[in-house]
Amino acid sequence: MIAAELIRRGAVYYPDKIAVIYEGDSRTFKEVNQNSNRLANALHKLGLKKGDRVAFLLANSVQSVEIDFAMIKSGLVRVPLNTRLSEQELIHMINETDAKALLFTEEFAEKVATLRPQTPDLEWYCQVNGVSTYDWTIPVSKEMELVSDEEPEVELKEDDPVTLQYTSGTTGKLKAAIHTQRSWAAIAANILSTLTIKEGDMMMHAAPLTHASGTLILPHWVSGASNAILPGFEPKSFLEAVEQLKPTTLNLVPTMVVMLLSYPDVGKYSFNSVRSIIYGASPMPREALKRGLELWGPKFIQYFGQTEAPLILTVMGIDDHVEALENPQQYNRLLSCGRPTVTTELKIVNEEGQEMKAGEIGEIIISSSQAMAGYWKEEQLTKETMKGKWVYTRDMGYIDEDGYMYLVDRKSDMIISGGYNIYPREVEEVLYQHPAVREAAVVGVPDEKWVETVKAFIVLKEGMTATSAELILHCQQHLASYKKPKYVVFIDSLPKSAVGKIVRRKLRREDNQASPK
Repeated sequence: MIAAELIRRGAVYYPDKIAVIYEGDSRTFKEVNQNSNRLANALHKLGLKKGDRVAFLLANSVQSVEIDFAMIKSGLVRVPLNTRLSEQELIHMINETDAKALLFTEEFAEKVATLRPQTPDLEWYCQVNGVSTYDWTIPVSKEMELVSDEEPEVELKEDDPVTLQYTSGTTGKLKAAIHTQRSWAAIAANILSTLTIKEGDMMMHAAPLTHASGTLILPHWVSGASNAILPGFEPKSFLEAVEQLKPTTLNLVPTMVVMLLSYPDVGKYSFNSVRSIIYGASPMPREALKRGLELWGPKFIQYFGQTEAPLILTVMGIDDHVEALENPQQYNRLLSCGRPTVTTELKIVNEEGQEMKAGEIGEIIISSSQAMAGYWKEEQLTKETMKGKWVYTRDMGYIDEDGYMYLVDRKSDMIISGGYNIYPREVEEVLYQHPAVREAAVVGVPDEKWVETVKAFIVLKEGMTATSAELILHCQQHLASYKKPKYVVFIDSLPKSAVGKIVRRKLRREDNQASPK
């Protein structure tokens, strides 16, 4: 199966239904399909050929789905750029992938102008909306008027690359995972086999579609469900959009859930239309999950995946959440990522690759049809990550006796203090139980005596106070003494990635001049 075939099916099955909604604008399945065909044909007419890389510098927009589909249909390879990265990081990604064209929305025109002198292999700069301010840009909308809206004439095969998806993991080194027509279709098929998606449903996206949220577009499309796209995430506007658009499914990362639950008027907004709230990307604080279940009811579904093997690898369903909340003996299961999906094999192994027993912590390795083909121009890293049929995730976790997988932390985030292993998430969970703590992140810092010790960064809830000594004592009452923070720093916000993950490596690099309260 190729991903392009799933796009064709959606257009044939549901031509006149609403496919995409964005800030009052809506387009049918037929319109989206025709526009994606025009864009694919326009890019071919410019001179781009199957296999050429095309970089994106895009905000969420009504064209987001059409641009993605055009890449898949045309055989061009998408290279989505994180708009929050530095100029040098963007230049590196464009040059390393030998991109021939750059697609960008109007608000990034000036940034593109600064990149241009340092990206000599780029031949085409294509602005997809607004008015072009530079004579070297190509107004894509005008080019699309000159070509057919029929399917592009290109032969596609299962092993053809679809996307080079950059990730930095925890190392900070940018590396691109290669996904093919086959793996992109497998991702959609796996989501369809795991989630209940029906014709007429609506998925609402607030996270960037160039990242994980974008993988949910195709399975909803082929099911006849619409995709409502927001320009970004802000608690008040998000809650208003839920009431106005009445989506059936929300995709959130845990930091978004925490922000929504911290919004003073969150209880005034109706979530009655919402059937499921799926979340992933990072562990959910148990206290936030408990509060969300109490406020919105049994709607939460957790998934686990990563760029190298995108969602969904494991799933913890609605019933699992309810049972864990209602049964005191199962309460700890709220920390689980669930059980492997039908298309995923999962094991926990030690440093020698030997499988661990239930309850023992080790590295999570997976085998799945949605795994990447390898890293772009990183042969050695590919060999280290992909061993036989297994992808080594660099995530640490364990499986309990009932088959539920628990994500403990990234392998490189583990703190070793006095010979003892300390997993930051364990300390963070205790910190979240303090009534004044809104967000918490824990890292290891050098220590003369213990080699490493624990440092906590805390964002307090609005109008509440706490002291370092108070939080350290709170941890000491719930954890082994060696796991409690030695230092506590209060900051206004935690550094986050484009998909809402807390980026611990940035905290480790901070000068940490914020004064304790």
